[in-house]
Amino acid sequence: MTASTLCRTTAKSRIAAVCAVAVAGTLLLTACGDQTDSDSTKTDDDTSGNSAPLFDKLPEKYRKSGVIKVGTNAEYAPMESSENGEIVGVDPDLAQALGKQLGVTFTFTSGSFDGLITALNTGRHDIAMSSITDTVQRQQGLDDSGKKLGKGVDFVDYFLAGTAVYTKKGNPEGIKSIEDLCGKAAAVQRGTTYEKALNKQSKACTEAGKKAVKIQSFENDTEAQTRVKAGGAVAGVNDYPVALDLARKANNGKDFEVVGEQVDAGPFGIAVNKDNTELRDVLKEAVDAIIADGSYKKVLDKWGAGTGAIDKAAINGGK
Repeated sequence: MTASTLCRTTAKSRIAAVCAVAVAGTLLLTACGDQTDSDSTKTDDDTSGNSAPLFDKLPEKYRKSGVIKVGTNAEYAPMESSENGEIVGVDPDLAQALGKQLGVTFTFTSGSFDGLITALNTGRHDIAMSSITDTVQRQQGLDDSGKKLGKGVDFVDYFLAGTAVYTKKGNPEGIKSIEDLCGKAAAVQRGTTYEKALNKQSKACTEAGKKAVKIQSFENDTEAQTRVKAGGAVAGVNDYPVALDLARKANNGKDFEVVGEQVDAGPFGIAVNKDNTELRDVLKEAVDAIIADGSYKKVLDKWGAGTGAIDKAAINGGK
């Protein structure tokens, strides 16, 4: 979940149904809105003999606990979603691969997307990994108007995704691109980069003398999908890989289709507190390591997300 806010923001692109995965331990799903830490946290202080390649570069806190706590919004398949009480998808699998490089377990807890950065900066999570589009606004803690909301976060970029438009199967309104949404109702998840993309398009519509997009923003992406399926909106806007996964899997491919090409592609980043530079830097090394050893590609191919692959990790590469 694509730069303003986070119970799956902005080119609000955030690129939704993701098989059970163990992420170096059990990835526990906490009810949406309940951001209580996972009970699987490891407390053994004995770190002797850990031979993971990057273990010694981790801050002492994580070497002692053996755990990195991850905040996510598990409603965004194939990137992250809940299946049989576990959080599964691209991000959990990538975290498992990162854990092998770092010698620690990544434990995921699900909460509202628009609260992830706040929860990270208050110490509830060590990182946030939830298809979060890396933007300058988020780096600086700004809202869409440029007002300072907080200190912002740093990002370790690991994936690339753009905004996509999807419609009911058969595309009854003949939508071909986001430009065709002028004067029409479009559904989107609140606080995402693709919500921002819709606002940008709506402004372009009015500047061209057309009617504004009737933007319908919902708390989660599932509600937006339901709105489109019920005909209350002619289209939905989402991150490209998520929209593709939705079209492929929802009701065995009978409910939705993606129209046009993705636009405004930008990087997804692992969000890290700005004061935690040591963790940020070793995470970048770990992402580069899994790209190099092929485990990164295996994860993306498993979930059909290979179009978002990058060649090298970056820190704060978003614009």
